[in-house]
Amino acid sequence: MSSNLHAPTVSLSRQRFSLARMLLRLRQADVLIGLGLTLLLTVLVAMPLARLVGQTLDTDGRAAWVAVLASNLSQNLFWRPLWNTLLIGVAVALVSVLLGGFMAWLVMLTDVPGRGFLGLLASIPFALPSFAVAMAWETLFRNERLGGEVGFLAAAGLPIPDWLAWGFVPIVLSLSAHYFSLAFLLISAALASINSELLEAAEMTGANRVHVLRDITMPVVAPAILSAGLLTFAEAISNFAVPALLGLPVRFYTLSTRLYGAIRTGQDDRGFVLTVLVIGIAALILFASTRITRQRSFSTITGKGGRRQRQRLGSMRWPLFALAVGISVATTIIPGLALLVSSFTRRTGSLEGGLTAHFWVGESQANIAQGQEGVLRNPDVLGAALNTMLLGVTVAAITTVLGLLIGYVVSRGRVKWLGDMVSLLSFLPFLVPGIAFGAMYIAQFGQPFGPIPALYGTLALLVLAGAAHTLPFAAQSGRSAMGQVSSELEEAAVMTGAGFWRRLSAILAPLTLRGLTAGTVLVFTKMARDLSLTVLLVTPTTTLLSVVAFRYASEGFTQFAYAITLVIALLSVGATMLARKLQGASQPWSER
Repeated sequence: MSSNLHAPTVSLSRQRFSLARMLLRLRQADVLIGLGLTLLLTVLVAMPLARLVGQTLDTDGRAAWVAVLASNLSQNLFWRPLWNTLLIGVAVALVSVLLGGFMAWLVMLTDVPGRGFLGLLASIPFALPSFAVAMAWETLFRNERLGGEVGFLAAAGLPIPDWLAWGFVPIVLSLSAHYFSLAFLLISAALASINSELLEAAEMTGANRVHVLRDITMPVVAPAILSAGLLTFAEAISNFAVPALLGLPVRFYTLSTRLYGAIRTGQDDRGFVLTVLVIGIAALILFASTRITRQRSFSTITGKGGRRQRQRLGSMRWPLFALAVGISVATTIIPGLALLVSSFTRRTGSLEGGLTAHFWVGESQANIAQGQEGVLRNPDVLGAALNTMLLGVTVAAITTVLGLLIGYVVSRGRVKWLGDMVSLLSFLPFLVPGIAFGAMYIAQFGQPFGPIPALYGTLALLVLAGAAHTLPFAAQSGRSAMGQVSSELEEAAVMTGAGFWRRLSAILAPLTLRGLTAGTVLVFTKMARDLSLTVLLVTPTTTLLSVVAFRYASEGFTQFAYAITLVIALLSVGATMLARKLQGASQPWSER
């Protein structure tokens, strides 16, 4: 009887204890930071995406869906650009995997001479702006179809057909020259784990090199090959700069250039519909990549020690070396030299007029380039350079802090669902192509949003978009860096009475500085060379180097465009090399 009387009191005490426990947990630093990050990432990532989708579902948006998918205009607005986009993606994926896989096999598994040199050359193109190769292609192969100055080859009297100068073929080859480097990096990492004893055992049974490559090496690295193919496909279909430079002049459209055209001509509703479609296609591809590579698994690392015994190429050693050098020269050295020489020529695509440094350092002259000053004197270019540096540094600083906090919540947080939510929101921008992300931010912040005024035309919009879009890189760096710091150090600090912010500033931040700095440099590099994200967001008061280079190229001031592109390329490659050094990233092709 008395126990029944006390039952409600005991239950109430338990409820109070649970509530007190919950309140105590909510006051813990990792929970507060996790909740703050969830709110921030919701505003920066989830809400813009939701608002974009919502705008395509109102009255004007539903009409735009019909216009894009099922009207007399849909063939030109969506279906033909979609077909062009998918063809480009498939072709670029095939070429990139073939070139990248060949280079990875050569430098990782064979005794080809100069492996370290070849590996370095093969890893550089992905650090360059994608439009650098497109500009180099144009300065070499531009023909007379559009009038004006032609490229070097046409100026030398060689007939350049339209299919080689513009459209599908040059777009595919330019993108492949850029993205084969990504395939090389992925496949070489997989080949580094192969135990050469497997290959030797096959050769001892009488299998020749072709059979070993086909029946052992290829199946073992199949997940990496599939991943490389799908990732290069996704990157190619979302690229804007190369199709814009080599396709728009001859009305060869892709989804990205159609999206850009719709937003720029005030057809925002159609642009937002195209954005949703582009995001959906990219997400499906990345989802397929994850599923396929997860289902196909081959064990190459065992408990036994493996020896690295390279395959002997015999008489093919030097011919294959020459072929690899040819690939590197065609994708890295020739584009760089073409841009460098072209930035000094008086006449576009011709050496007959002589060379001049005017496009770099010249003062305004009425008879040269309509009075434009050299890029190192031009106030517009210098202002764009200042904006680019300011944007890169600001975004890098913001994402470094966010990356550190995300890494802490995901790695050390005691509330699993909160860490999972932060991890998911921080990865979401990776699914959105750059130009689609820019359109998403126009929909969200192009007009007042609660207490936030309209940000279009301000540097703040570029900073927010840049920080949100590069967050996956910073978050990965934060998780990786935090995972290298033993939790015992923090536990010891807790026992001495150190609070969270004291532990963060005195222990965690200094110990993770190296890994975070590498991520910071990579974010800065991406912002310096990225055109797809920023091309829709910039205005004359907030322009950037990449956008100025694109504008100059579009308006025919090609020498200025080449000079600015070289500056961006040097900045990107230098920062990438610095990031590798700071991160201490291993280059498996340099191992002996």
